[in-house]
Amino acid sequence: MHTRYAIISIYILLISSTHAVNPRQPDPHLKTANQFLAPQNAARASLRLRPLAWDARLERYAQSYANQRRYDCDLKHSNGPYGENIFWGSGSGWTPAQAAAAWVSERKWYSYWSNSCAEDQECGHYTQIVWNNTERMGCARVGCFRGRGVFMTCNYDPPGNFIGEKPY
Repeated sequence: MHTRYAIISIYILLISSTHAVNPRQPDPHLKTANQFLAPQNAARASLRLRPLAWDARLERYAQSYANQRRYDCDLKHSNGPYGENIFWGSGSGWTPAQAAAAWVSERKWYSYWSNSCAEDQECGHYTQIVWNNTERMGCARVGCFRGRGVFMTCNYDPPGNFIGEKPY
């Protein structure tokens, strides 16, 4: 009888230990995605627009293109089927949050009433971020070869920035 209880106790112990929840280290991939998402979704929230969702397909597209740019770090668009913001910074310390903040900071140059940027200023990165119909995004960051800096790109679907249309 005692043997039976011992076997049952060991069995229960084994089952419970295989289902124990082990604390995991934060996924660095999720941290990077959130650094891109948080500032952009904050900009959208300030306009009462729904937040963008992270999309693995767009992330793969962005990563593929960023990998191509790591050789020259040129600020060239992919000319693909998605909306796109690109960023370059010298040195190696640039973070996704800094790239996203730079794009969002263009808000000060955008006039909703005239649907245009201030003279000699850029605001298209900002308007892509707050484009009302956009639902998903995916981004990537690469260090460029030979210390040429950091290149980052975000892709948006559906795309925005259609001439003559307001973003929201």
